[in-house]
Amino acid sequence: MSFNSVNNILGVLKQQAKWQEHPFQRVLQLWPDVVGKVAATHTRPLSIQRDVLQVATSSAAWAQNMTFGRTTLLLKLNQKLSEPLVDIRFSTKDWQRVPDYLHQKTVIPQEHPSYLGDVNRSRSQVKPTIENANTAFAAWAKTMQGRSHGLPLCPQCQSPTPPGELQRWQICCVCAAKQF
Repeated sequence: MSFNSVNNILGVLKQQAKWQEHPFQRVLQLWPDVVGKVAATHTRPLSIQRDVLQVATSSAAWAQNMTFGRTTLLLKLNQKLSEPLVDIRFSTKDWQRVPDYLHQKTVIPQEHPSYLGDVNRSRSQVKPTIENANTAFAAWAKTMQGRSHGLPLCPQCQSPTPPGELQRWQICCVCAAKQF
């Protein structure tokens, strides 16, 4: 039994084609050039299983369109890959776009139309002891009344409304939501 040094073993591994280049990594690099920029935005290679490339598409129309041209795509890819692919399968199954609301700017509380400021954040206030539901409701009602004192009224329901809501919708958020 002979022992090889780690450097000798790594040298042998580096010489093997599979160690140097994984076919799927190469496909990911080549994909935009092979299919074009527009198609690359609507397609995403997912994996290679048994020499078949699995590609997710943004819609069924894109899957069908790409399926019609798959022989041309296979020729282009196989010219540039060390291990040829047998086929390409297109499907919408694993397409997951990032929802648009994740791309939107985060709203800072002070910029929200319903923001009233830190009217209830005084640190020196001591919370009242709540003995039952009636006293809890009375304490809550008193707090809400204090917050809404001096606010303009909604033209539809006559409830106190933050000025930002009136500027944005000309009515309170509850009345605005009822319209939708």
